[in-house]
Amino acid sequence: MSLIPYALSRSLLFRLDPEAAHDLTIAMLARTQNTLLACSYGNTRIEDPITVAGLQFPNRVGMAAGLDKNARCIDGLGAMGFGFVEVGTVTPLAQPGNPRPRMFRLPQANAIINRMGFNNDGLDAFLANVQRATFRRKSGTPLLLGLNIGKNAATPIERATADYLIGLAGVYPHADYVTINISSPNTKNLRALQNDEALDALLGAIAARREQLAQQHGRRVPVFVKIAPDLDEEQVKVIAATLLRHGMDGVIATNTTLSREAVKGLPHAEETGGLSGAPVLAMSNRVIRQLRAALGQGYPVIGVGGILSAQDAVSKIEAGADLVQIYTGLIYQGPELVKEAALAIKALRQPR
Repeated sequence: MSLIPYALSRSLLFRLDPEAAHDLTIAMLARTQNTLLACSYGNTRIEDPITVAGLQFPNRVGMAAGLDKNARCIDGLGAMGFGFVEVGTVTPLAQPGNPRPRMFRLPQANAIINRMGFNNDGLDAFLANVQRATFRRKSGTPLLLGLNIGKNAATPIERATADYLIGLAGVYPHADYVTINISSPNTKNLRALQNDEALDALLGAIAARREQLAQQHGRRVPVFVKIAPDLDEEQVKVIAATLLRHGMDGVIATNTTLSREAVKGLPHAEETGGLSGAPVLAMSNRVIRQLRAALGQGYPVIGVGGILSAQDAVSKIEAGADLVQIYTGLIYQGPELVKEAALAIKALRQPR
C-alpha cells in the first residue's frame, strides 16, 4: 500500500497546469524508482499470471502508453503493481510535439483532453532509458514491457511506413511486445493509416520486417496494433481481417476519442485533441465487443479507455479483453486503482 494517500498528492498536483503536473510526476518517479522512496507510491503486485500472445503476464493490469513517452520510469511504474508497462510513443527522431497548452483536465467528467503530438526525445534516447531499467533482473515473474512506436510529424503520410520500420528494428531487441500506434488523433493524417489499403500496406511491411528481425535475433516478438474508438462496426471488421491476414499478434482497443458528446458544455470540452477517461469507457467496450466477435476467441485483445474503478476494469474483460491498461484513471484515482483492478479481475477466475 502506498505510504502517502493519493488524495493528498492529487490535491497538490491538480493545482498545477496539467502538463507541469505530468512533468513533475515523471521527474519524481525517475528520481525515486529503485530507492526506498518508491514506498511512497508502491504497491504489492497481485499475482494472477496469464499467458497471452505467448507471453506470461504476472497479472492482467498494465500501464498504457503515453504517460512515459521516453521510458524514463519503467521501474517506478512497475513498483505500482502493474503486470506490464507500455512506454512511448517513440518516433525515430526527437520532436517537440504540438504547441502548449496541449493538455486539459475535465474533472467533472474524470477526463482529460490532450493534443501532445508524440513529443519525445527520439529513438536513441528512448532505447538508452529502456536499457537502464532493472525490471528484468528482479526475481519472480518479471514485469513485461511493451514498446510503442509511431511516425514523426514531419514525415509525409505516404512515407509513414519507413518510420515504423525504423522504430520496429530499433525497439525489437528490447521489447516483450511492440505496439504500432496508428490511432493518435494528434499527428496529422495518422488515423488515415487505419483505412483499408493503407493499413494493408503498412501491416504487410511490418510483418515482412518482423520475420527478418525474428531470424536475426532468434526470437519472435509479438506485434500489437492500437486502434481508435471512433470506428464503426464495418471498419472494425475490416481492421480485424487485416490483422489476421498479416499475422499480427494482438490489438489494443482503444486510443482517445474525438467525440465530445459526453462532455458538452464543460470547461475545455471544445479543445482539440483526444479525449480520455470515463467518457471513453462505453466506446472502448463497444469496439472490444466488435473485435471479439470478428476475431473469435483466443485472439489477444488489450482493453484500454475509461478505467476509473475496479468494475470498469472488469467490464473490459467481460466485453472480451484478455488484458487491460490504465492511464487517465491513474491520474484521477492513483496507484491503488492498479491493485483494486487486478484483484477484481483475479476474482473473475476464482471458483464460485
